Amino acid sequence: MRILHLVLEPRLSGAEVLAKDLAIHQQRDGSVVGVTALMPERPDFAPFTRELGSHGVECVFPAKRSSLPGKLMHLAGVLRRFRPDVVFAHATIPAFYARALPSKVPVIYVMHSAVNDFERKLFRNVERVLSSRARAIIGVSPANLRDYTDCVGSHPLLTMIPNGVDMSRFAFDDRPRTGDTPPQIVQIGRYTSVKNQLQTVHAFREVAAQVTDVRLQLYGVVEDPAYLAAIQDLVKKLGLEGRVSVDGPHTDVSGVLRASSVFAMPSRSEGHSIAFLEALASGIPVVASTIAPFQFAKTLPCVQLVDTDDTAAYAAALLGALAQPKVQRSLAGLTLQDTAQRYLALAQQVIGARA
Repeated sequence: MRILHLVLEPRLSGAEVLAKDLAIHQQRDGSVVGVTALMPERPDFAPFTRELGSHGVECVFPAKRSSLPGKLMHLAGVLRRFRPDVVFAHATIPAFYARALPSKVPVIYVMHSAVNDFERKLFRNVERVLSSRARAIIGVSPANLRDYTDCVGSHPLLTMIPNGVDMSRFAFDDRPRTGDTPPQIVQIGRYTSVKNQLQTVHAFREVAAQVTDVRLQLYGVVEDPAYLAAIQDLVKKLGLEGRVSVDGPHTDVSGVLRASSVFAMPSRSEGHSIAFLEALASGIPVVASTIAPFQFAKTLPCVQLVDTDDTAAYAAALLGALAQPKVQRSLAGLTLQDTAQRYLALAQQVIGARA
């Protein structure tokens, strides 16, 4: 089978990381796999491009930003050259472009969004026009399926496939941290208000008042520069410059988690977060918000779901997590292997239906 994964922009974010992991897994399993995008590669994604290439996955990314017609021309050229049997279009905008072309290649639209894209009238109307051009639609959470049905309507093949994590990259390691290494709380996620990093900084001030050497490390793709500036301003205002680091995306997430004591995720909304799954797989104590996409983890050891908008409750949970050990957790059904098998079965189904 020839499989093409289409993303909006090659960057260190959940949809793109999943596409990368699926592509490598599918190539290893005998498919011929390619990855393309509508926008140029960000520098932070370059190590992943090299990783894809080392496994035989062809990557074709635009050299520069282009207009709508330019994006369509790029995608049409990739389809002609790669000749895929199926296209997985990761996220709403890539799925629009893939279905706008006069191509007979089956398109599977993967809904990754943490919010309801179809609250926007333009997106809702475009999707209603293009809905029948998707052979299947994958939601990564029940909310995705509900939003689609409520806003767009029914679809003959609308299914949920949760994201999966590559467990081999997050081998459990419960060796104690070296005595001279200060405890570290880490949050990984795009700099945008839905990820709620500002609240983590507020809660960390209370933690830092009780734990003298604790640090906070933030990593993420800059999606909203104004929100990033607000985080940096708050760190300075609270006098935490020596205790808080605000950095861009990091390619070695497993290494970051190994070096950290607690993973924080106070998101106000999520689809089915890759970063959350990676933290669970690593065994690190986790403090997260009570939103529905995190509820599956509430009974797992050393996972606290709290009202993270309550600064005192959030800080208390972080303090409690600093005293917890790393633990092994079962993620049956949420591994990359599980997810890849379901993607392959769906691809075979839509290709078979076409034949």
